[in-house]
Amino acid sequence: MTGTMTPRPTHDGQHSVGELVGQATEQLSRLVRQEVALAKEELAEKGRRAGRGGGLLGAAGAVGYAGLLFLAATAAAALSLVLPVWAATLIVTGVLFALAGLLAATGRAQLRQATPPTPEQALGSVRADVEEIKGRAHR
Repeated sequence: MTGTMTPRPTHDGQHSVGELVGQATEQLSRLVRQEVALAKEELAEKGRRAGRGGGLLGAAGAVGYAGLLFLAATAAAALSLVLPVWAATLIVTGVLFALAGLLAATGRAQLRQATPPTPEQALGSVRADVEEIKGRAHR
């Protein structure tokens, strides 16, 4: 026999204690499974955000490194060539550094959204469930 257990009322319309305990156990088990599923999903989302943030910070580092290479090229061009070449390489360097700053800021924001790595929604839901159970138990 699969599915949910349907308690049968006794002759006076009341359910037996055993039936009620069985029904409560089944409901509690289902509730715990649902809360675990919610926690898994929330942690997976935070993991995805951390991955994106880490990737963006890595990209910012690579672009920053390229910017330093261009800065060195700019200095060499400034020493050996006239202003137009120097100005052009300086503009390229500035653009690369601006891009690195933008990537770093975006990556940092992604990492902040991923921490702390606790399933806050699931924990809040569990706390509410516990309070509801406590409230019903005292009636």
